[in-house]
Amino acid sequence: MPWSLFAPLFFVFGASLALAQSPASTSSAASGFRPRFNVAYEARVTRVPDGDTLWVKPLAGGTYRKLRLDGVDAPEICQDGGVASREALAGRLLEQTVTVTERRRDDYGRALVRLKHRGDDVAGWLVREGWAWSYRWRHSDGPFAIEEVLARKDRKGIFASVGAENPRDFRKRHGPCPMPARSSAKDQPAR
Repeated sequence: MPWSLFAPLFFVFGASLALAQSPASTSSAASGFRPRFNVAYEARVTRVPDGDTLWVKPLAGGTYRKLRLDGVDAPEICQDGGVASREALAGRLLEQTVTVTERRRDDYGRALVRLKHRGDDVAGWLVREGWAWSYRWRHSDGPFAIEEVLARKDRKGIFASVGAENPRDFRKRHGPCPMPARSSAKDQPAR
């Protein structure tokens, strides 16, 4: 057979090999770890903005990830108990290594996660200690209903106050918390 019949095949096959080895195709591997749903990975907690949201840096590399604990609803940061809830979560997890299992994304693009720290389910711990509600959905009392009942009975955390308001009801009445003012370099004390 004449070479001219194989030349197009050789060109296509050779080009696909070259593309497979090009920097553009290897950049995704070089850029680091990309988590998949329902596959656990280890990460270091770098920031805790509120009682059910945190930022982590995967130990395998890749970008920082904003996560929301699945199955709980912590007080809004401007709500009674909001700062205490954040401090409880930060006190336990900040700069700690956790095991993350991303389940899906919420309406704000955050990964909804199951989080384990030293073998303990963090969301369950948060409710058990009285720093969050079990997330209610339709006719369900949520995955941590028993933990919430016990925290209420023992008057732990936010449940020490008889009038503790569910964050969902708080948001309906007040809307979202205002964003804190951003500080600039001129607002910082001189060193």
